[in-house]
Amino acid sequence: MAKRLNNDSSVGDVLKHIIEANKLQPGIDQIAVKEAWISLMGNGVNSYTKEVTLRKNTLYVELTSAVLRQELSYGKEKIIRMINEEFRRDIVKEIVFR
Repeated sequence: MAKRLNNDSSVGDVLKHIIEANKLQPGIDQIAVKEAWISLMGNGVNSYTKEVTLRKNTLYVELTSAVLRQELSYGKEKIIRMINEEFRRDIVKEIVFR
């Protein structure tokens, strides 16, 4: 039986409960990571970014430039750290550039 929230619950608590009960967090994380990639990487990288996908704890980034793919592969740890700091939790543990 579903847990009933009292009338004193804040909107944030109610939304958190709905997200947990309906297992919506992976979908929300997927959208949020795309937005974080766009804001953190800037226009130069985003112009060569084709697709950003989060599956489990792995971020898959499809790029149209082989040179940029190689350059970004050197900074994987820094990119992971930047994204995780943005979310204040470990959402990405690995990045795969394609």
